[in-house]
Amino acid sequence: MTGVTTEGGADSEALAGGMANAGAVFRRGASVDRPAPPHAHALHAHLLALREHGFDAAPIPLGLTADNREQLTFLPGEVALPPFPPWALTTPALASVGVLLRRLHDAGATVTADPDVEWPRDLADPEGGTVVCHNDVCPENVVFRDGRAAALIDFDLAAPGRPLWDVAMAARYWVPMLDPGSAAALYPDAPDVPSRLRILADGYGLPPAERAELPGVIEQTTAVCRAFVARRVSDGDPVYRKALADRGGWQRWDRAQAWLAAHREMFADALLD
Repeated sequence: MTGVTTEGGADSEALAGGMANAGAVFRRGASVDRPAPPHAHALHAHLLALREHGFDAAPIPLGLTADNREQLTFLPGEVALPPFPPWALTTPALASVGVLLRRLHDAGATVTADPDVEWPRDLADPEGGTVVCHNDVCPENVVFRDGRAAALIDFDLAAPGRPLWDVAMAARYWVPMLDPGSAAALYPDAPDVPSRLRILADGYGLPPAERAELPGVIEQTTAVCRAFVARRVSDGDPVYRKALADRGGWQRWDRAQAWLAAHREMFADALLD
């Protein structure tokens, strides 16, 4: 994340990555300028509260502009873009994502989510919760330094939910929880899914009861993500329509969902062994 003027400017740098704000995020020196979400005031207050409670691995809000842009501090480091590079897929990298997510949730547990805020429901936990989850911990939203996850960016879709929901969302992208055919398009080597799921859970420190639940919650997050994409495609969003076509259409989603359900017991065994 970083900041700049609405049109970029001669001294600005467009930042790659992400789909929702593609081409609209710029860096200028130590700040980032990007479209502000509708609940930006509440989100900025939450990010500042997280910092006060020890979580310093998120951008610091710097302000909002009259033309609905936000400025945040730029977080230096490496961000993995598809096809994902080998350094982002190592065991230490995966474990560190779990550690970072746990830090976010531990700090978030001490910060009261404002109940009057209309938090985005796009990828939020349907069951709700008291901890504001990131909900989009994909490789493009994790900043790495020295091979370890060091910070999270792009909190636009954050909303109250169960921390387990956030772990499941992260697992979808980082393990990844995809059938081999779907994974091949983004991940250079065939990942050992059960082992990588266990590594993420161990890094997070997930307790046994939640490990037993995790495979089922991953299936729920997949259904929610599919519905999110369907809404964007139905609205005519060109970025999502292209991504859907390039990645195998709805057949890919059908295949992934069937694969998850068929291997639910295997994943549970790997997590609890």
